[in-house]
Amino acid sequence: MPEQSDVARWVEQRRVFSARLLATNHDGLVLGKYVAAGKLASSLATGFTFADTCFGVDPGGDVALGWDWGGWRGEVTDIRLVPDPATLVEDPELPGLASVICDFTDLDGRRLPACYRGLLRALVERLAERGYSVSVAPELEFMVFAEPIETARAQGFRELTPLGGETRVTYLISRSHEMTVFMDAVVRRLEALGIGWESWSNETAPGQAEINLVPADPLTTGDAVTRAKLALREVASELGRSVTFMAMGIDEHLGGGMHLNLSVQRDGADAFFDEGAEGHRSELMRRWLAGMLATLPGSMSLLTPNVNSYRRLVELTGPPMTVTWGEDNKSAALRTVTRDPATARIEHRVPSADCNIYLALASALAGGLVGIEDELEPPPELEGMAWMLPPGAAPRLPDSLKRAASALAADRRLAEAIGSDVVEYWLGSRDWEWLAFHTGGGDPDRVCEYELRRYFETA
Repeated sequence: MPEQSDVARWVEQRRVFSARLLATNHDGLVLGKYVAAGKLASSLATGFTFADTCFGVDPGGDVALGWDWGGWRGEVTDIRLVPDPATLVEDPELPGLASVICDFTDLDGRRLPACYRGLLRALVERLAERGYSVSVAPELEFMVFAEPIETARAQGFRELTPLGGETRVTYLISRSHEMTVFMDAVVRRLEALGIGWESWSNETAPGQAEINLVPADPLTTGDAVTRAKLALREVASELGRSVTFMAMGIDEHLGGGMHLNLSVQRDGADAFFDEGAEGHRSELMRRWLAGMLATLPGSMSLLTPNVNSYRRLVELTGPPMTVTWGEDNKSAALRTVTRDPATARIEHRVPSADCNIYLALASALAGGLVGIEDELEPPPELEGMAWMLPPGAAPRLPDSLKRAASALAADRRLAEAIGSDVVEYWLGSRDWEWLAFHTGGGDPDRVCEYELRRYFETA
């Protein structure tokens, strides 16, 4: 990728005439604008003005009201989109168009509290000061339907045809021809964007698939997931299909989760693995695991951001229900894998696919920092299945938007790690999301028209 001083030459050599600026707001919506190539090259340092309404409008397009926005918010004032030149790529399908991922700052260049990409970078830097580097391999789930998005809209996102048929058998190859055609186009697009992938497979629900991206540092991972979701939507549009990342989707079928596999290195070696420790889990891994567990109830609000996200929490269907960990235990919230140093990691199985990926990663790193700084030790490993446990056997994850917000409001250490201004703004936005659902026609008992129209194309 070009350095800032080389952008003008990069643009000229590739005959780029316009660039798409991309940035992710608190709700995970990818926003931006298009600028002339010459303007991109000349304004990298200062960035581009952008109205702060991007933080005041909800996923339905309504103005969000009712809480203190904080001193960083203006009265429909200008903020800035500041491009990261390391993310500059050509669009593989539209010659002459480039795209670049941006951070949100104020007019003086200070990171905004609601810029979660900037928050993630700050946490990466804090860990680097301690000598640690983090690698993340994301697993992104989604649902694909045979109908084009125009038909899906006209049908109110109901009675859609899952691509590949109605079977619920995970990994079934015989259902996958149509999905294979679709996913072949997706992975070619990802490769053209410089996004590495390792595998994809059919998942449990009809029309559901998962793609695993290659491990990378947290910021690169966040950018890759953001672009991968855009690529999936664009390929679906081009092929006359529709795709969604809703957590509980169409006709009550399970929607999308997003597992995050975290490993930590120090001095070029895996810092989670210790040959002589119990279970090969190093002191760092124990601290990190303990910190993530301690902050998990509060992090739930950040990992499962809307009413629909909590509909995914159904016993025995895959998503975790308890604040638990276990070695190679996929029913627990945090799964450790410590067979050998090449694969030592913590798999975070809580996030839903509709989360803001930068915020989800930030919460995982913040949990690790809490565990390190407070020298925490994890509770005993859960042995056996973490679903269908009797009352009191293990702490339960918050199972609603309101309960998760309350847990976050009560978590002082998590707020210290990610910033009280970040937490305050997020909690205000979740209050609004809850109010909008209950005053906008939401149905507490089932996936309803309100959710489908609000999240199908934006989650």
